[in-house]
Amino acid sequence: MDRANIIHDLLNWIETHLDQPLLLDNVAAKSGYSKWHLQRMFRSTTGHALGSYIRERRLSKAAQALRATPRPILDIALQFHFDSQPSFSRAFKKQFGETPAVYRRTPQQDEVALPAEHSYRHSSPSLHSLYNRQCVDEGCTNWVGQR
Repeated sequence: MDRANIIHDLLNWIETHLDQPLLLDNVAAKSGYSKWHLQRMFRSTTGHALGSYIRERRLSKAAQALRATPRPILDIALQFHFDSQPSFSRAFKKQFGETPAVYRRTPQQDEVALPAEHSYRHSSPSLHSLYNRQCVDEGCTNWVGQR
């Protein structure tokens, strides 16, 4: 199995486990590689650090939950494994430019992009499906699950 397929499978697994603890050791065990090698392989394939990717995906899912449910912000923060509401709010504002409360009150037509566009480089056409085929010159935006 080549590196692109390994990362593709790992991204799919991460996507289905965002509301569970995803410690680097657990993710590495799932991949079958050491955590050091996995992090190098993930960064060289996606152009992003593994921990940052997981945090950004969790924040994107949390943003969807903020709009879709009336649940308290603290409950959503805890669901996606943030230690507290203040730490969740800081991370959310850093990624989306506004607090979770403001985001929830903002009408959907003025919706913030989920998440702020990031570009990922890769050398495999098989990864295009993960990025909703929005790729130009091996640089892709809008990873799977993003609106």
